[in-house]
Parts: sequence; structure tokens; C-alpha cells
Amino acid sequence: MSTAHTPGPQTSVKVSTGQLAAAWALVGLPLAYGVYQTLTRVAALFG
Repeated sequence: MSTAHTPGPQTSVKVSTGQLAAAWALVGLPLAYGVYQTLTRVAALFG
């Protein structure tokens, strides 16, 4: 006999726009740089 698990009450989290932008920049900038470096090296390899 299985019982269904019902989640409890959820709390919302307030994040300011500045914090959200900073978090995305912290992850996105190194990621974009890595993608750029990969694409330039692939172009040099095949071009």
C-alpha cells in the first residue's frame, strides 16, 4: 500500500534584480568566455 506525498506549504523567496543580474553575470561571463575560446580554437583547427 503506497501513500501519496503531498508537499507542505511553500515559501516564496524575494531576490532583487541587482542580485539576480550579479548571479547571472558570475556564471554567464566565464561560460561565454569559454564558449568563445572553444569556437575560436575549433575554427583554427578546421579553418
